[in-house]
Amino acid sequence: MAAFSLEGRTALVTGASRGIGEAICRRFAEHGARLVLAARTVDKLEALAESLRSTGTEAHVLALDLSDHATIAERLQGVPEEFSPIDILVNNAGITRDSLLARLKQEDWDQVLATNLTGSYVTTKTLIRGMMRQRWGRIISISSVVGMMGNPGQANYAAAKAGMIGFSKSIARELASRNITVNVIAPGYIATSMTEDLPAAAADELASSIPLKRLGTAGDVAAAALYLASEEAGYVTGEVMNVSGGLYI
Repeated sequence: MAAFSLEGRTALVTGASRGIGEAICRRFAEHGARLVLAARTVDKLEALAESLRSTGTEAHVLALDLSDHATIAERLQGVPEEFSPIDILVNNAGITRDSLLARLKQEDWDQVLATNLTGSYVTTKTLIRGMMRQRWGRIISISSVVGMMGNPGQANYAAAKAGMIGFSKSIARELASRNITVNVIAPGYIATSMTEDLPAAAADELASSIPLKRLGTAGDVAAAALYLASEEAGYVTGEVMNVSGGLYI
């Protein structure tokens, strides 16, 4: 079997329609996985699914709003039988509602926690039964270095991302006896459509704060996710993989 092969495995990736989520889907597809693409933006998911299918990958589109907790289990139970059970879950979807604490509205606090943390809890809880029955599973949550080091104006986001780390470490202990690993990736500054709009001087200043002197790419995060999803990472659980170019050491 080729290194990091995901042949015969089904992966569900939330927030799959763009950025890190899309990169993870493409990397997993390259290594043989079937994909369940989950996000709120169905038209973008359909475009990604068609792109993946053109290369021979089986892909299913799933409209999923992680802030609507009452509908998550029902939506997940509607995944076609040929994509079940889910072997690999990547909790990637997330939102930001940035503001300094003195001006941070409770609705913005609640929305970020509901989507980024509680949504991941509900999704994970729904899918672990299938993993437990087959005694194999990979749960990978995309946190952030902000969850470890904090960041002004992001108290809600940092709290949610820190919560993902504590949640993951706890369930890693619970699920290890069933051969299910649970790990976290904590990206630093990643080049996205948002950072592409920064003035050159601001982009240079941002990069200069990183020991490796560049922003990360979605592909950097996808490579870490591939490793954690693979058989090669079968003895790694409860870990936080810091993909930040040395921003947080």
